[in-house]
Amino acid sequence: MTEGQQQIPQDPQQSGSDGTESHDPAFPERFLAFMRDGWRDTELPTSPRPEVPHYAKRRAALAAAFPGETLVIPTGPEKTRANDTAYPFRPGSDFAYLTGDYEPDSVLILRPNGSGHDAVLYLRPRSSRDNDEFFRSRHGELWVGRRPTLRERAAELGVETADLTGLDRALADCAPGRTRVLRGLDPAVDTAVRPYGPAERDRELAATISELKLVKDEWEIAQLQEAVDATVRGFEDVARALPADRGVSERLLEGVFGLRARHDGNDVGYGSIVGAGEHATILHWVHNHGTTRPGELLLMDMGVEGHHLYTADVTRVLPVDGRFSDLQRQVYDIVYASQQAGIEAVRPGVAFKDVHLTSMRVLAEGLSDLGLLPVSVDEAMDPASSVYRRWTLHGTSHMLGIDVHDCANARTEHYRDGTLGEGYVLTVEPGLYFQPEDELVPEELRGIGIRIEDDILVTADGPVNLSAALPRRSDEVETWLAEQRAAGPRLPG
Repeated sequence: MTEGQQQIPQDPQQSGSDGTESHDPAFPERFLAFMRDGWRDTELPTSPRPEVPHYAKRRAALAAAFPGETLVIPTGPEKTRANDTAYPFRPGSDFAYLTGDYEPDSVLILRPNGSGHDAVLYLRPRSSRDNDEFFRSRHGELWVGRRPTLRERAAELGVETADLTGLDRALADCAPGRTRVLRGLDPAVDTAVRPYGPAERDRELAATISELKLVKDEWEIAQLQEAVDATVRGFEDVARALPADRGVSERLLEGVFGLRARHDGNDVGYGSIVGAGEHATILHWVHNHGTTRPGELLLMDMGVEGHHLYTADVTRVLPVDGRFSDLQRQVYDIVYASQQAGIEAVRPGVAFKDVHLTSMRVLAEGLSDLGLLPVSVDEAMDPASSVYRRWTLHGTSHMLGIDVHDCANARTEHYRDGTLGEGYVLTVEPGLYFQPEDELVPEELRGIGIRIEDDILVTADGPVNLSAALPRRSDEVETWLAEQRAAGPRLPG
């Protein structure tokens, strides 16, 4: 952040609407005149990105689903973190899936042309030298760097571009009753295009995009594999920084992984879960303010988001001192057996729910062996009962892709109640969690939480574990951890 002398703006144009802030210094006229001259113009070398054909193919498939209709897909604006600071911008996933553009405020419009659809991408162009925006505005070139011109962006993304200032007119021209909007991302777009007819019309647009995303092409699978490979390196980094004989903060380990994510990818794909000891029993533990302890377990659910926004999602549990106790190993091996059964069930044509039920039966059998089930395994698995879920709670799988919970708007019959198809990528992640306050389990089990998660590609030849480079079996985990510690800490590079 830069800081300037706090002064009262000298004119209304410095109130923030033009990208300036209340604490910016005043601009004397002589300074303004001096800043307007003496700048060399430059051209950015641009060429079509290799992935451009994939984006064009997706736009064509979406347009074909809505012949004769205008489709409006925004990415969304930056979001305020505190006062005049914004969160790092992450584009809307569906917008990025269709365009490859990662800048805020952009909007894609697909408009029917009689034989198909024309695609126009409305975006903020390079800050103009015809006014003072390039050095006065927080959107300007001297503040945020050189933005491509409309021509440069069109050459890079392979789609017609237009100045964002023309968006209001374009939205006003959208035909009532023949326009669908991906809503909930950009309030200005939602306001500009009033819904016509039932809300289901717009929901169908969101659902169709999600359903197109269910099948990953070769390029997408390669992006996921790159994200997974970086995630594996991140887990190795953390293991090398994890002492066996003393405690360290969960946030230290979160930061070690975060360094890898920022170096090898775009960022983490979601808030990292680093749960030491009883924190591992909290499904979405993101505070990460605990401390590891020798003799306890460490659960880490983390994933790198790659440069094209596809993310990994992997969970491993490590014995901090290097060896599982007998009881820890017994619980871990139940979860491993459950996960292995779920992975083996992944095939084209298999019901999505059946992967879950296959894993859950193994967990229920393990809970029975531990003496915890109050009923038989068959009774526990009865949908009218499901008492085993006290110790597992969540589903075994979700789709994975450009979102960690990908395809979330797909219709139930195509996702939760649907069947798996070739090119789907899903997680398989069963877990057992014995809460510290749970009086229905023996004291020695309380505070143990174990989840094992891998990213699985569905193929005609069977499941492919994209994250297989990270060991899963309890004995292999111990060997791997010892090897990482012996190798010593490292920085990405």
